[in-house]
Amino acid sequence: MRIIGIDPGTTIIGFGIIETSKQTCKLLDYGCIRTKPNAPLEIKLSEIAMDLTKIIKLWKPKKAAIERLFFTKNVKTAISVAHARGVILETLHSKGVEITEYTPQQIKSNICGYGKAGKENVQKMVQIIFGLKNPPKPDDAADAIAAAFSLANSLKLTEIKC
Repeated sequence: MRIIGIDPGTTIIGFGIIETSKQTCKLLDYGCIRTKPNAPLEIKLSEIAMDLTKIIKLWKPKKAAIERLFFTKNVKTAISVAHARGVILETLHSKGVEITEYTPQQIKSNICGYGKAGKENVQKMVQIIFGLKNPPKPDDAADAIAAAFSLANSLKLTEIKC
């Protein structure tokens, strides 16, 4: 089964595609959807929807894991990211992808065993789990891969840990 993990944002949106079976868990692709930092929000949202649609058409994931919004400091940023999450959720839903949401702490706990792990820890564990030469960069992509991994493990899609 193919799973897409998404780390939402407005300028950088991380994504990771994994494929699981009873014997294996493979990382197929990862990266970021990028929008221009100074572009109007409506342009960014449109670009996110178009680029995410292309990724879904290419990889055909059945399920998605998306990071829940968690902000305590910057309300303006939280509102913009909430708009992006809305576009991401609608795009996934309209393409028939089943959605599961996780808090950042749940994702970190699933990948690192500790809910307050740092970005570098998440990147390193993704590198180890998927046998990558280097930690995935940027950290938004690593977070998205970790979200997909969290869903795979919670569904017990593999008999072994990914």
